[in-house]
Amino acid sequence: MTRIQPDWVPDPSVVARSRIVRFATWLDARGYASFDDVTDYPALHAWSVAHPGEFWAAVAEFFAVDWSTPPSGALTERRMPGAVWFPDGTLNFGAHLLRAGVDDQDAVILVSENGDRTSITYAELRARAFAVAGRLRALGVEPGDRVAAYLPNCVEGVVAFVATALVGAVWAQTGLDYAAPSAADRMAQLEPRVLITGSGYHFGGTVHDRRADARALRDLLPGLRHTITVETAGLAHPVDDASTWADALAADPDPTAEAVPFAYPLGVLFTSGTTGKPKGIVHGHGGVLLEQLVSPGLHLDLRAEDVFFWFTTPNWMMWNAQVCGLLHGATIVLYDGRPRPETLWPLVADLGVTVFGTSPGFLEASQRAGLEPGPANLRIVGVTGSVLPASANVWFRHHVSASVQLGSMSGGTDICGIFVASAPTTPVYDGEISAPALGAAVEVWNADGEEVPAGTPGEMVITEPMPSMPLRFWADPDDRKLRDTYFADFPGVWRHGDLTVRTERGTVVILGRSDATINRHGVRLGSAELYDAIIDLAEVADALVVGVEEPDGGYWLPLFVVPHGSPDPASLVELVRRRITERASPRHAPDDVVIVDRLPHTRTGKRLEVPVKRILQGADPEQVINRGAVDDPEALDALVAAARTKRGRR
Repeated sequence: MTRIQPDWVPDPSVVARSRIVRFATWLDARGYASFDDVTDYPALHAWSVAHPGEFWAAVAEFFAVDWSTPPSGALTERRMPGAVWFPDGTLNFGAHLLRAGVDDQDAVILVSENGDRTSITYAELRARAFAVAGRLRALGVEPGDRVAAYLPNCVEGVVAFVATALVGAVWAQTGLDYAAPSAADRMAQLEPRVLITGSGYHFGGTVHDRRADARALRDLLPGLRHTITVETAGLAHPVDDASTWADALAADPDPTAEAVPFAYPLGVLFTSGTTGKPKGIVHGHGGVLLEQLVSPGLHLDLRAEDVFFWFTTPNWMMWNAQVCGLLHGATIVLYDGRPRPETLWPLVADLGVTVFGTSPGFLEASQRAGLEPGPANLRIVGVTGSVLPASANVWFRHHVSASVQLGSMSGGTDICGIFVASAPTTPVYDGEISAPALGAAVEVWNADGEEVPAGTPGEMVITEPMPSMPLRFWADPDDRKLRDTYFADFPGVWRHGDLTVRTERGTVVILGRSDATINRHGVRLGSAELYDAIIDLAEVADALVVGVEEPDGGYWLPLFVVPHGSPDPASLVELVRRRITERASPRHAPDDVVIVDRLPHTRTGKRLEVPVKRILQGADPEQVINRGAVDDPEALDALVAAARTKRGRR
């Protein structure tokens, strides 16, 4: 059998200096594990999942977790759900965010779309977080109370998050791009004591005034006692019964970090809400801390000297991951605005960004725009949010850097972390994710709960507990929603919902969400395979494919395409069909190519495959999808109308 060679391999000198190799060396020296080669990632991963308690205890020791009360063990109940991690141990996540950075080093840099920049040092971050913590306590906020934020990407959001964690209160955030009713769908569940709200945000060259929505949201939150207003995008809030951010910063500082149990609620992240009321996923101080020590600290090799910029919004779990760069003493970069490639690449160079995170869509847009960004100061680039096509890797090596690692990863809001990823010690095979993440026991199963052979698609499952798995769902006292979401198909084993392939090389290919799997005449196809086939076409700006089972036993596979530029429609349809047939297979060729002006997405930029499929199967759109969770509801209406018209002509 011919061995497939990697498309990119790490520089041995870079590997030798990486933190993950220092960690493996440390494990070996301390007697935790024994490795013939400390650069052997598969060996390190195998040890981490065979001994989860020892692995996560070693992570806590290696990164010097500051326990207020030492735990009496690591993993005393090895089960899912219900694993018991670090019993009797107490700590505070907020204190860890503040401990690493040097006083005069920039902690947070904010860049707005209009070019405005502001920054605060670690000394200023500490002073402001202590003041806001004092203000929250003066307002009566106690451990376990909820603090809700309705903010754009801003420095104040980071400060407020840290302060809330210091108090031991529970943080939840929704971006200002959500209308008040949609924000309330999330926040009202929590009955927050305090709301921190901005006034506007930048996007698409426009300042969006959200002051009316901010006021409306206050009336939609039961039990709300106080509002703190923050002037964002240059828009001042009217004087009313709220207090201001300036009042909070002027409060008597309180540096006390509330010592809470390892599994104490830190924050609530919400599901997208596209297919129903958003579910609140409760994450804990200890679990998020350990996960975010490993994922950026080992997989991204993030260090104190790094400038860390992952484009994200406050609606996405990557906002939390971006802020967690502070755990490592790095400088983090926030961006308020539309992520245009011609804007962000120069910003990466200008700010000296060394660790950059983005999406496949951003790289594809950069490719279509014909950009030549160059490597600047980049050391590593991470990609997540959807499947990274092989063509993006090729473009990156030729037009950005052949020496910088482009590492694809995937995880989720569910764990505020990663299941599969690259590492400084792993090679890259184009179109594939390098390996399961440390501590993630990833397998691929069939419907009968049996592991499938390499190369066979199946369900991604996690067979060992991880400390960052949800504590619970909000308002789910008997854990019924939690069990139904992750453990209904395979009791005691986490089913993540990704259609996945493990290769003989140990790499991972995610073909799309398993509930959106294309099952055409008994052959399972991944939507990512179709996107990958056409993603480098200059004539295609965006695409969406769904497989629709019909009542008469038939099957319809439409591909919706947004053209780039003004190609001839008939020629574009033929080009798309031919490319999919050549690059994927004739089985992948769509029944119809439907050209539309634009496509809807979730507010974190993900394709709406499942809701669109269900609507085209005849479900009531109002029962299938929450329009407030869609970035462009009118585009959804137009897509459905175009699909029904096309279907009616067949």
